[in-house]
Amino acid sequence: MRKLFPDYFLITLKGLAMGAADVVPGVSGGTIAFISGIYQELIDSINKVDFSFFSSWKKNGFKIAWQQINGSFLLALVSGIAISILTFSKIITHLLATQPILVWSFFFGLVVASIYSVGKQISNYTIPIWAAFLIGTAISYYITIAEPVSSPDSYFYLFISGFIAIIAMILPGISGAFILLLMGSYSVVIGTINEFREGVISFDTTKIINAVVKLGTFAIGAILGLKLFSKVLHWMFDNYRNITLSVLTGFMLGSLNKVWPWKKVISTRIDSHGKEVPFMEKSILPQYFDGDNQFALAIILMLLGFLTIFILEKVAEKFSK
Repeated sequence: MRKLFPDYFLITLKGLAMGAADVVPGVSGGTIAFISGIYQELIDSINKVDFSFFSSWKKNGFKIAWQQINGSFLLALVSGIAISILTFSKIITHLLATQPILVWSFFFGLVVASIYSVGKQISNYTIPIWAAFLIGTAISYYITIAEPVSSPDSYFYLFISGFIAIIAMILPGISGAFILLLMGSYSVVIGTINEFREGVISFDTTKIINAVVKLGTFAIGAILGLKLFSKVLHWMFDNYRNITLSVLTGFMLGSLNKVWPWKKVISTRIDSHGKEVPFMEKSILPQYFDGDNQFALAIILMLLGFLTIFILEKVAEKFSK
């Protein structure tokens, strides 16, 4: 039986980490959920949320209905994600702009450790398992080298963007933020989040309403995509667990190209603040990096990211007893 503290507090912290990851093009919130030990519970809980909740509420009372959908878990997690996106999005983007090598080094170590963490859960390595792993790796790697499109901001496109990006956000190794960047919607979504925060701070109702309508459209697409895809993942875990784990492990391996710290900028784009930022990048060896490659600090951050996984696993084991 979970208690408000520390159990649900810890889940909220995991939500904070997922939210911070989801705003970074290249890091998946699904990866954070997986390595923190809540991935399958998240998928199972989402799968339980449907209109039967209301009939159960009417028949058995709110408390029973809430327990059936694991509502406290979802509320704690979603609260953490929402708080993180609204508060940390500016911090994360600032760090990526000012200390990109160190930030990506930490994420690189995080993903490398999570590949091992997820891969060791596969109980039997057969030819189909290896094939699924290679397919997952190839798909994820291709996504990291695909060229993003320009940024359309129609409401229909925001809906489609939400539908597709949320699927990526719950898949370990595939970044929902990067999918938004590929679709050209990243600057619109991040810009709208910033507009909402600024509107609340300045009590500007015009900004708030405009942001809420856009974010609401995006959220409707995301909710629909999340609900439909969670059923697929739930079924896959129930019937093809090893293959599913191998595909997800492949996704994470393929994503390492995106989170590699040392990049060469091939082309640039204008972000939501009117600043010029990298658009297409190519992974290079540290010695070929133009400028201070911060190699020693980068290795330290990689190790810290790697060790973070084992700390999270130990904490999860401690509180699950």
